[in-house]
Amino acid sequence: MDVVYVIAGLVLLVLAGDALVRGSVNLSLRLGIPPLIVGLTVVAFGTSAPELLVSVSAILDGVPGIALGNVVGSNIANILLVLGVPAMITTIHSSTLGVSRGFITMLAATALFIVLCFMGPITWWHAAILLVGLALMILDNIRSARGARTAASVDDLEGADLSAPWWKIIAFLLAGIIGLPLGADFLVEGAANIARIFGISETVIGLTLVAVGTSLPELATSVIAAFKKQADVAMGNVIGSNVFNLLGIIGVAGFVGPIPVPASMLQSDLWVMAATSLLLIPFILMRHDITRTVGALFVAAYAVYTVSLVV
Repeated sequence: MDVVYVIAGLVLLVLAGDALVRGSVNLSLRLGIPPLIVGLTVVAFGTSAPELLVSVSAILDGVPGIALGNVVGSNIANILLVLGVPAMITTIHSSTLGVSRGFITMLAATALFIVLCFMGPITWWHAAILLVGLALMILDNIRSARGARTAASVDDLEGADLSAPWWKIIAFLLAGIIGLPLGADFLVEGAANIARIFGISETVIGLTLVAVGTSLPELATSVIAAFKKQADVAMGNVIGSNVFNLLGIIGVAGFVGPIPVPASMLQSDLWVMAATSLLLIPFILMRHDITRTVGALFVAAYAVYTVSLVV
């Protein structure tokens, strides 16, 4: 039954998350908010909503280890799986991407997050620092995009439909608002019960089952893009998602309740997350392509890491 809860939770999170993004994007456009601002804020927050609701639900249910494990595990999975799998399908041409600035922001967010974890448990003041960092990042992105005259058009926004009637927009918003907390509750409850049955810590469940589950939408999007010979888009999505996970999700969750940082995470998992982030230096700053061989190595590394957690 717990497995059914997990699967139902994941399905609800994927569908409700997509509905929330579509409803929010179209509502924002109807209200006259520029596409650039919508893309950098509404879409970014909307696509991170499943992870956010899972983390908040975990804290409210008394299993904060799932919340922290979800974020750290998702960031590791985003790099090794969400980049590795599409790279195995077709080479990701890093030399054509302009994501150096975003990558440096990701490294800075990772360093800040690790420092705050060592000053844990994470409480409201840690969360406030993370949210300030997120706000500064968003403002910097908006300023840079405007300066470069790269404002997004409506067609660039996921789920944008200027002809969508008001009833449809409201229906999407309601589906997202109702479905996300339900899906998060199902997933957390099922995952926590599985952890207890097998004697696995809630943090490990968060790092593996929950992390991979909440990263499935990004993985599916990247794989589809790879088959369309557009795997390069995965890099920007991964960098943006990782920054929002660290600054936004834990930033909000820290205000819901204290998040203890297990000794095992301080000793290994945070450093695995940092190492996987640094793995991208040759591909982003030195502009080497992520070939099929590199993609296979990424996926193999993730498999080894996962096995080491549960064995």
